[in-house]
Amino acid sequence: MQFTVRKRRQPPAVIIISLIDVLIVVLIFLMVTTTFKQQPAVKLVLPESKQSKAGVSENALIITIPSKGSLSLGTQPVTLEKLQERLVEAVKKNPETTLSIRADTDAPFGQIIKVMDVAKAANIKVVNAFTKAGAQP
Repeated sequence: MQFTVRKRRQPPAVIIISLIDVLIVVLIFLMVTTTFKQQPAVKLVLPESKQSKAGVSENALIITIPSKGSLSLGTQPVTLEKLQERLVEAVKKNPETTLSIRADTDAPFGQIIKVMDVAKAANIKVVNAFTKAGAQP
């Protein structure tokens, strides 16, 4: 004997649109917070040297001279005039500032000399060059 009437239960409704919205927000969060491998924008072939030294001093500015294209100080493209202005500002802040030149093997030598002249005009006393280690005899 059954005195109460059982109501038929409906299965809970899953609102799929809300789940898609949450999924998109999580996906965007992951894409924004993921760190990407930083690769240099310019591919350089450094010259070889048996006397190469590893490492750059902490107060060194790095100038990149590609075989074709414009100069860049750090990651920002610069002209020779802007380079001299930035080097003068850096020397005013820290007189021990050094300049490291990262030039491609096929970079025009005249461009390297111009950069060295700009560094000398800005009173930078130490100018280094990036090289890759050559074969030891």
